[in-house]
Amino acid sequence: MERSEAFIRNLLESANVEINGPNPWDIKVNNQNFYRKIISFGKLGLGESYMDEWWDCDDISELVYRILKAEIHKKVFPLKFIFPVLKGKMCNLQNIRKSSKDVGTHYNKGNELFKNMLDNRMTYSCGYWQNANNLDEAQEAKLDLVCKKVYLKDGMKILDIGCGWGSLLRYGCENYNVSGIGITLSEEQVKLGKEICKGFPIEIRLQDYREINEKFDRIVSIGMIEHVGHKNYRKFMKIIDKNLKDDGLFLLHTIGSNNSDICTDAWTNKYIFPNGMLPSIKQLAKAAEDIFVIEDWHNFGFDYSKTLNAWFKNFSKNWKDNLSHLYDDRFYRMWKYYLLSFAGSFRARYNQVWQVVFSKRGMENGYFSFR
Repeated sequence: MERSEAFIRNLLESANVEINGPNPWDIKVNNQNFYRKIISFGKLGLGESYMDEWWDCDDISELVYRILKAEIHKKVFPLKFIFPVLKGKMCNLQNIRKSSKDVGTHYNKGNELFKNMLDNRMTYSCGYWQNANNLDEAQEAKLDLVCKKVYLKDGMKILDIGCGWGSLLRYGCENYNVSGIGITLSEEQVKLGKEICKGFPIEIRLQDYREINEKFDRIVSIGMIEHVGHKNYRKFMKIIDKNLKDDGLFLLHTIGSNNSDICTDAWTNKYIFPNGMLPSIKQLAKAAEDIFVIEDWHNFGFDYSKTLNAWFKNFSKNWKDNLSHLYDDRFYRMWKYYLLSFAGSFRARYNQVWQVVFSKRGMENGYFSFR
């Protein structure tokens, strides 16, 4: 047995994961170069070698859950990945020019992909599963939760930063009689979003958040600040402040990190969310200091594991008939690994989901938390 294989086997044993073992979370190695790939490239090597069919696993979500709970990821960090960390520290990787390109890499993969994966409202963020029995119910519950948390009322004008295909705006119009503007950097989302929201007082724009200059009763951002970058958090909060009425509320829904990172892992950065990064509590609180009062902070990160598993179920079910002619088998493995590895990370509580409600000066009679 080579030294690299022995090293990887010993690491995996600490998570009760075997090479070619009998359990659904065990790794079945198809190419012996797998071991050196992991030692040389860490998380990037693990994801790429799966895409290349060097290994298989019947339950990727459970495998990643076990790896993260055992903190194996901390024991394999190739020195070559110090450079991206330094680059993220020194450079603004999420400037206006780069943001449009990076966001498009993910969200312009094709509306058919997301139609065959998401719920019937096309909501690409964590659902709220407290009283839900399926994905459609979980996403509708999340949308209503957001509306309740910002005390949405008849006649209000709302801004949705990173609006996706307009699901929140349409839900708000249907149930709370509001009007709204949604902005996104994805041309594909704008095209389909305008169709979905046709007939409602909604405008979907291809626009960067740094270009907004008008007043709103409520501002919401769901699953977008993950593309803003640590160098821009403070500016993001100032822009919200400038465009929010004095008695307004701002709700931020984001995936959150337990650590104040300045870049994402190499595989996610290369294949899924280029130059994305997850904010920490410390980073968000510092960015909002002296600008906003934090009225409420709600964590339901475990629900994202359920959401991601439901997305994969839809994706896999619809692959052969609706998607296989648009994407190749390597894309299927990449997308499967993305959805299921992320599901494992949320179940391990390695990543979180936060909804944070901000006011400008504090709500005079206090804030009632909707859960």
